[in-house]
Amino acid sequence: MFETFRNAWKIADLRKKILYTLMIIVVFRIGAAIPVPFIDLEALKTIMNSMTGDTGLLGYFNIISGGGLEKATLFALSVTPYINASIIIQLLTVAIPPLERMAKEGEEGRKKIGKYTRYTTIVLGLIQAGAYYAWLYNSNIVKYNSGFDGVFTAIVIILTFTAGSALMMWLGEQVNEKGIGNGISILLFAGIVSRGPSMVLQLVEYFKMGFEGQPQYFFIVPAIVVIFVLIIAFIVLMTDAERRIPIQYAKRVVGRKVYGGQSTHMPIKVNMSGVLPIIFASSFLSIPSTIQMFVQAKEGFWKVFFDLFSTTGALYAVLYFLLIIFFSYFYISIQYNPIEMANNLKKNNGAIPGIRPGKPTSDFIMKIISKVCLIGALFLGVIAILPIIFGAVTNIHGLSLGGTSILIVVGVAIETVRQIESQMLMRHYKGFLE
Repeated sequence: MFETFRNAWKIADLRKKILYTLMIIVVFRIGAAIPVPFIDLEALKTIMNSMTGDTGLLGYFNIISGGGLEKATLFALSVTPYINASIIIQLLTVAIPPLERMAKEGEEGRKKIGKYTRYTTIVLGLIQAGAYYAWLYNSNIVKYNSGFDGVFTAIVIILTFTAGSALMMWLGEQVNEKGIGNGISILLFAGIVSRGPSMVLQLVEYFKMGFEGQPQYFFIVPAIVVIFVLIIAFIVLMTDAERRIPIQYAKRVVGRKVYGGQSTHMPIKVNMSGVLPIIFASSFLSIPSTIQMFVQAKEGFWKVFFDLFSTTGALYAVLYFLLIIFFSYFYISIQYNPIEMANNLKKNNGAIPGIRPGKPTSDFIMKIISKVCLIGALFLGVIAILPIIFGAVTNIHGLSLGGTSILIVVGVAIETVRQIESQMLMRHYKGFLE
C-alpha cells in the first residue's frame, strides 16, 4: 500500500490534485475556526456543551460542520443549504417538465441546473442563517440586540453565515474541477473526521466513570469500540456488494471476422445511492427543528409537536427509517432507467439468458433493481437508527460520531480511494486493491 502511495505521489498531475484537495481542506478548517462578530462565545459554548453528540438538530449540524456551529464560525452552516437545494432541484426536475428537458440537454442543461441550485443555496442559506440567528438571539448570546445596533448586528451575522455557506459550495466545486473526489463529500468527510479526537476523549471520560462507582462503563465502552469496528467492516462489505445480471452477446459475422459471442454481466450495486438517502432524510427531518428556532415554543400544542421530532424519540427513529427507504427508491428512480438499459442491450445484440428482449427485459431489470434497492435501503436505515437505539439502551448520547457519520466517512474514503486508483491504472500503475 505504501508503495502505491509512493507511485501516486510520483505522478505530477495526481500529486497536484491531491495537494489541491488538501489545500481546500485546510481552508475549510481555517474557516471553521473563525467566529462571526458580535457573539458571546463563552455563553454559546456553555449552551452547546449541553447538546451532546448527534442529539438535536444543532448537534447534528455541529458534527458535519466540524465543530463550527458550537463556535458560531464562518462555516457554521456547513454544506446543508447546498444539500437541501440539491434535493429541491432534483424533486422539481422530476415534477416540472421544462426542468426535466433541461436536465436531458447534456452539459449545457447541467450547467443551467447547477446555476439554479446555487441560487437556491443562497436563499436557503439566508433562511437557515436567519433561523440560527433567531436561536442565538433568543438564547441571549448576541451582544447587541436592540435599536440600530441590534439591526446592524443581525444583518452582519446573517450575511456572514450565508457567505460562509456560499464559500463552502464554491470550495466543493473547486475540488470537483481541480481535485480528487466529490467536493461536497470531501468537506463533509473533513468536518466529521475532525471530531474524531473529541469522540476518543468522550470514551475515555466514560471509561473513567467506571472507577467512580459505575462499573457498567467497563463493559459499555469496549462494546462501543467493537460495534464501531463491526459497523465499519459491514459498511465496507455492503459498499462492495453487488447483484450481477448475466448478459450474453450474440455472434456477428462481418466478412471473415466473428464479433461478439462473449458472456458478461451487468453489476447492480446493493448500496446504489450511497449516503444520499440518509443526508436527504436528515435534512428533511431538520425542518421542524429549524422552525422551532424561530418559534421557541415552551408550552402548549407546538411544544408537544416539536418534542415529537426529538432525535432521541421513537417517532423520529421511525420517520427517519421510512424516509431513508423512500429517498433510496427516489434516487434509484432518477438515476436508473430500466427501459433505456434494455434498449441499449438490444442495440448491442445483448440479452439476458431466458428473458426476451424489450419489455420483458426491462421488467426483469426493474424487478432486480427494486429487490436490491430494498436491501440497500434497509442497510442504510439500520445503520442510521443504530445510534438512536444504542443511546436508548445505554443512555449514552454524547458520542460525536454516530452511524450516519461513520457511513459518510467510510463511503467518501472508499470512493476517493477508487478515484485515485483509477487515475493510477490509467498510467499503468498497480492499484490499491492489488
